[in-house]
Amino acid sequence: MAKKVVVLVGAGSIGIAIARRVGVGKHVVLADYSLVNAEAQAKVLEDAGFECSTIKCDLGSKEDILALVDYATSKGEVKYLVNAAGVSPSQAPVEEILRVDLYGTSVLLEEFGKVITEGGSGIIISSQSGHRLPALPQEQNDALAMTPCDELLQLPFIKDIDDTLKAYQYSKRCNVLRVMYEATRWGRRSATVNSISPGIIITPLANDELHGPRKDGYLRMIEGMPARRAGTPDEVGDLAEFLMSSRGRFISGADLLIDGGCTASYWYGDLQYLKATH
Repeated sequence: MAKKVVVLVGAGSIGIAIARRVGVGKHVVLADYSLVNAEAQAKVLEDAGFECSTIKCDLGSKEDILALVDYATSKGEVKYLVNAAGVSPSQAPVEEILRVDLYGTSVLLEEFGKVITEGGSGIIISSQSGHRLPALPQEQNDALAMTPCDELLQLPFIKDIDDTLKAYQYSKRCNVLRVMYEATRWGRRSATVNSISPGIIITPLANDELHGPRKDGYLRMIEGMPARRAGTPDEVGDLAEFLMSSRGRFISGADLLIDGGCTASYWYGDLQYLKATH
């Protein structure tokens, strides 16, 4: 009987939390831009009883994604795909954000949609940031959802983006729309695919921000949220586990906010002051 495979792209805190929940008894492929990071995380998982292998993968490279598909399918049937990779507005220029977060995620969805096994499931980690973009014209929604991947970066309204935050927000909106589009295709293989949009989740990077020069802004944002606290990778992992389990089979093409009410407060509550800077 073929081994079931879990593919995790981006071996960070959130991705690993999901892999630990859905990877038991399966082969977990850890794909990361940093092979050193992937190998370190694989060692931790292997010491906890998981079967793992690693591969270097630049999410923004179609060649790397195709190589990942070949590698993963050589290990068995791909049951689950989790994409937790990406770059943030403070980490990269506009072109890199669009290449990785917008284009790369779209290619990943398309290519794994061709090989996902029957009854399989995919999770794309998006961001609450995509929900801070106002409603787009329907023609832009349609273009982001359905334009062939290799033409996405040539869309006029994408080429006009010159701000890293806007590039990130459009990328995350695109993730949600591509998930909706791909859900109709994955469904032909009896597979589901959804996106999760986390808010402030405590990861090493977020912890640095909470103790760095911008900590006051972060703390004020947390205080203005209904939850009055940041989230944890385990909470995102629990949600992903539900969506990918037998209990979540009626959910596909959806985006689920898990942000402690931060988006609600941004639009209608104590965090409306942030609109002036976004």
